[in-house]
Formats: sequence, C-alpha cells, structure tokens
Amino acid sequence: MSARRAFAALALALALACGRARTYEVHGTVLKVDADAMQATIEHDDIPGLMSAMTMGFDVPDPAVLNKLVPGERVTFDLEVTDKSFRIVGVHDADTAAARAGASRSPSAASVASAGDVAPVFALTDQDGARVSSAELRGRWAVVDFVYTRCTGPCPILTSVQVELQKKLAPEQRAKVHFVSITLDPEFDTPAVLGDYAKARGADLSSWSFLTGPPADVADVVKRFGVGTLRAPDGQIDHVVATFVIDPQGRIVKRWLGLETGAEARRAALAELVGGAAAPS
Repeated sequence: MSARRAFAALALALALACGRARTYEVHGTVLKVDADAMQATIEHDDIPGLMSAMTMGFDVPDPAVLNKLVPGERVTFDLEVTDKSFRIVGVHDADTAAARAGASRSPSAASVASAGDVAPVFALTDQDGARVSSAELRGRWAVVDFVYTRCTGPCPILTSVQVELQKKLAPEQRAKVHFVSITLDPEFDTPAVLGDYAKARGADLSSWSFLTGPPADVADVVKRFGVGTLRAPDGQIDHVVATFVIDPQGRIVKRWLGLETGAEARRAALAELVGGAAAPS
C-alpha cells in the first residue's frame, strides 16, 4: 500500500472511529442516475485524503439533490462520509454544455443481479483456509456482499453495517442466517488478511465467511453477480455497493444497493423473511 493510500485509509478510519461526519467537495462527470435506487454513478476526480479518481455509485437520499444530477454533466458535489453512510448531500453546479446528446436517467441498476434471480454459485476459500461453497449454504439464508480490505471508500462502512445487523438478529434468527463477504481484490486479500479485517471490525465468524480464491474464480463470481470491478492505477477498485439476501433454495429475494438501508431496516426485512422472535432489546 502506498504512503498516500495508507494515510487516506487512516484518515477515514479515524473519522469513522470518532463517529463524526466528514464532508468532501468532489468534482466529476455523471454517467448514470438510478431514480429507483436513489443512486448516481459518477466518474469522479481524486478526493484528497479519501480516495483516488474512479467511477463508482453514490447514495443520493434527497430527491431534490438527485434531480440536479443529469447524465453527461460535469458537477461539483458534497460527499458526506460517516460511520454509517457514504452519500451525496449537495450539488453546486453543472456544466450543461458537457451533456451528452440523448442522455437520460437509467431506470434501474440493470447489470446487478436482482430479486427473483437464481443466485450465482461459488466455491471459494474462507478466512481460515477452508473451502466454502454456495451449495453448502443451501437450507440457510445467506446475506452476501462484496468488499476489499484496502478500500478507502464505502467497504468498511458496509462491513460495519453488516456487523450491526448480525448483532441485532435474535439468536434463533441468527442461527438461520450466514453472512458472506467476497473480496474484490483476491491478489491482496489472502485468508489471513481477510481474517484480520473481519476480527478488527467485530464480525462473528461463527456465522460469517470472508471469501477469496484464485483471481479468475473470484472474477467469475463478481461478474455473475453484476457488481463489476475496474482497478484504478493506485489499486482502488470501482464497484457497485450491493448486498444480496439469498433464500434457502438459492434464489435472490432481496437486494440493497448502497448504504442508505441501515442495519435496523435490514434487520426488520430479514426478520420478516426468516421469521422468529423480535430483535433483542
């Protein structure tokens, strides 16, 4: 990891540990807007102290802000980062002359696997070096996401949301659910690295697998889930922030894009699917 990326990761970790919001002014070009998911895909410039230039999806929970983002336009926006969110909260300006002819809002995140789809199968290696396959998870509910340990953007926030979700489930519900986090950076994220990442964030590994494997195998799984990976020159990875709930028969029944669906809302949705007692007080 470069000194610059290490500093950025440390700065983000300190901000999250302190539980305070940090706001960054960011410049970029809007590529796509998904009104249903309340997300915008933006090719952004370098964000000093946070992350390198790349293309990624951002949560935009305020419809008034979302309406200011038009595909093809160059924009300056405010990115708010907390321990639970990674969202655009304001748009300063847009260069409408840069708009591409015929650009329009995308109605859905078409590339990402959706509720109703049969979940892609996988067989990868967990943090303990053991083989874990989707076939072995049949009969249980699975909550699947994609992260990587060197991420200076939303990945550690997503993991913290999932840790909180895991803790909020009632014991009989947790017994029916297995969490799965698949790395987007298998060249770096060895089982040992993933294990350290998981333990540092408080994941209960008795019901959570952090998976890696040969790059070609991981790339195939990532492609079939549709979250995408595109590596920037400094090693950061563009991807869609997505979480999938897979039923015991291996079908995707729910999909969360971004981070705006917090741990409590996820718990309520998962409890409704899984059944059982209410959340512990």
